[in-house]
Amino acid sequence: MSPGYEFVGGFPTSETVRRVYHEIDLNRAVSAYRFFYPSVSIYTVYKGNLQSGAVANSTFVVVSDALRMRCFTPNSDTPYAGLLFDVSEGPMVLELPPGPLMGTVNDMNQLWVLDCGLPGPDHGQGGKHLLLPPDFDGPIPDGFNVGLGTTNRLLNLLRALPADGNLASAIDLVKTVKVYPLGASASVGRSWVDLDLSADYSPASIELGMGYWTLLDELIQREPANPEYKFAYADLAELGIVKGQPFEPDERLTEILVTAAEIGHAQLCVESFADRREERVVWPGTQWEWAVLRPENGTFDAGSYIDLYAREKWFYQAQIESPAMFGRAPGAGSLYWAATKDANGDYFDGSNTYRLTVPLPVPDKLFWSVTLYDAETRAEMVADQPSAALRSLVELTPERIGHDDHVDLFVGPDQPDAAVGRWLQTNARKGWFVYFRIYGPEQPAFDGTWQLPDFEKIG
Repeated sequence: MSPGYEFVGGFPTSETVRRVYHEIDLNRAVSAYRFFYPSVSIYTVYKGNLQSGAVANSTFVVVSDALRMRCFTPNSDTPYAGLLFDVSEGPMVLELPPGPLMGTVNDMNQLWVLDCGLPGPDHGQGGKHLLLPPDFDGPIPDGFNVGLGTTNRLLNLLRALPADGNLASAIDLVKTVKVYPLGASASVGRSWVDLDLSADYSPASIELGMGYWTLLDELIQREPANPEYKFAYADLAELGIVKGQPFEPDERLTEILVTAAEIGHAQLCVESFADRREERVVWPGTQWEWAVLRPENGTFDAGSYIDLYAREKWFYQAQIESPAMFGRAPGAGSLYWAATKDANGDYFDGSNTYRLTVPLPVPDKLFWSVTLYDAETRAEMVADQPSAALRSLVELTPERIGHDDHVDLFVGPDQPDAAVGRWLQTNARKGWFVYFRIYGPEQPAFDGTWQLPDFEKIG
């Protein structure tokens, strides 16, 4: 079909000029929306922590339970903490004690900086990690695991594995982590505050309007430019977002930006929840997908290009990147499988009841869990039941489920008979999806000798 552009003597008519510039600006805006979505997303996490009472380098947030937390695919498997860093005044030290801690640091472009604890170079033995400013060119002392981000502000998410299900002991362990400027005393006092559930930790509330672009401009103004993003900043510049300049879109551009947000969001949602890549499938013939399409390096680097499709799929439904989260080999990291459809290929509906039969034992070195998410918000499913997860550390211990060769789990609006402790409640007005997580996955999780069947609709 002809696009219908008109030219007279080789020159565009006034209507063609108007139409083409509209399309150029809209295309730029959609492209920029998709590319910078990870940056806006993690910036909302950083700001949410600030709203909770966190102060960079000194006051940190403890998350005892992520239910009702407005964040992409959080989980309540174990307590964890959010530690904010600002290295604009110089390098900061993150010192972990020995013990079952798992963590990663990302910058405000949601780019991986370093891992720490069990999946990091210290392997849970305790260690000092040095976080550097983007322009740092000074000497680096010995004895540190070094991380260099592209922004001054950094976010460390740190998980503690409880001993024998003791959540209080895990929180106590997190609070022994030390943060101090390079060269300062490690005894500098730090404080901890509880998560504020009224704060936003995801872009879900702003992703369809001008709030998205306003927050992106704020980030661009406050952080140094990433040299590798120059081509992407060019699109932003044509849309009025330029470092050092005010962002003042007129009525025409505002309309384009809002439309671009709606289109960009739809494209990300389709890529994430209707993935067309063949390699998404974990086990042929099932609906289970790899939540992350690229396992090689944790940064979506495919050698000669960055796999933007895989990057977009992940960051629409989740936050934080790390090699330890994405790898597909036995180790101390974690593994994520996702499902959005039942055995019939239909999207999960909160008004229906489903059964998942989990073969036992699950090939985990640490523990495993199943967590339910609201498809609209990508946060944990909120219903009358005070939990959106079933965990081998708590509800699904061997003592509670016995020693059979499988355990049946149920998901639906009402608890089936004899499903006490093995049921997750849905909201009948909501679509949902699920993550099956294995912490410390072992070889059968990767070689196909252990497999999950699909969810079966039973009511």
